[in-house]
Amino acid sequence: MKKVVVGLSGGVDSSVAAYLLQEQGYEVIGLFMKNWHDDSVTISEECPWLEDSNDALIVAERLGIPFQTIDLSVEYKERIVDYMFDEYEKGRTPNPDVLCNREIKFDVFLKIALQLGADYVATGHYCRKGTLQNVNGSETHRLLAGEDGNKDQSYFLCQLSQEQLSRTLFPIGELTKPEVRQIAADKGLITAGKKDSQGLCFIGKVRLPDFLQQKLKPKKGVIVEVPSDVSQYNRSHPAFATLQEELAYRSEKPKYHIEDGKVVGEHQGAHYFTKGQRKGLDVGGTKEPLFVIETDVIENVIYTGQGKGHPGLYRNTLFVSNEELHWVRPDLALQLDGKMEVMARIRYRQPLQKATLYKVDAGLYVDFEEKQSAITEGQFVAWYLADELIGSGVIS
Repeated sequence: MKKVVVGLSGGVDSSVAAYLLQEQGYEVIGLFMKNWHDDSVTISEECPWLEDSNDALIVAERLGIPFQTIDLSVEYKERIVDYMFDEYEKGRTPNPDVLCNREIKFDVFLKIALQLGADYVATGHYCRKGTLQNVNGSETHRLLAGEDGNKDQSYFLCQLSQEQLSRTLFPIGELTKPEVRQIAADKGLITAGKKDSQGLCFIGKVRLPDFLQQKLKPKKGVIVEVPSDVSQYNRSHPAFATLQEELAYRSEKPKYHIEDGKVVGEHQGAHYFTKGQRKGLDVGGTKEPLFVIETDVIENVIYTGQGKGHPGLYRNTLFVSNEELHWVRPDLALQLDGKMEVMARIRYRQPLQKATLYKVDAGLYVDFEEKQSAITEGQFVAWYLADELIGSGVIS
């Protein structure tokens, strides 16, 4: 009998994943990951992990499977939290959920599961795995979108490797959320009606600015409003000798100066803000709401524009450096000067967009057919062929 360790989070998805695996004849063990207990960074008066671990224990008892809690808070702080603070300090916006999957659930947690003699780990992610048999007898694993288009979480797994996928099962990938809740209710699982967790991966109910302010010191600066007709957006294109020159030009983000607009307010630190953000600016009196179009953490200035259609929010092309480039399917990786038509997204739940990948010496350009709003450094771009996620990278 094959053994599977399920990451029981105390939510309905992982509860049903454990139940389905049991029904399929696997020997199932439930592990709850405790990833945070740093009292120097208070999160809220509530203690969500205690409630969640308790719910996970009740589910394990109901299913009659062994259960234990493992403390991964040291690894989580080193690999996720410290990285987050470092990225925000540089004016980039990391995605902790993608990192948590790559570094914690499918690395540290997977290694613990293998030490327990498991053949696989399983999670409650809405995605699917496919396996291709190669001529030489080896296998190639495919990361496929979940059947439930509203809940597809393949984007969060965009950094997984073939080795990680080979050891992973996604039992609820063929189901919709309502179907998962119904199974939990029919089985009498305590998590059946439990709300989906919000907030940072495994940290719980935390407002990001509050979290950041406890490590990154406030630093007063100005908020500048840039009009939508500023010369930045009307610059004439030079003649390009090569396609690569044109792509480099198109992927450049505009560089702003205070004199490009007018000072309309103050902020407590440019590193607390991210491109496309609307809330937290506390500037009134504009016809349309202000959106962050750029942050300058060196000069500590936030540049904003009126309305979600402001040209400062949009561009077609982004770049991923070789160091930040990852192919889930290495056999499909582009070679130098190669190009590929794909569907891509730059954030979770964004509808897939038509794009072309161009491989150059230093990395990869992703050139979207339509302009994209708030392309943000530090976030992940992921690309697909049909419903298969084949690669991803950190936006430079």
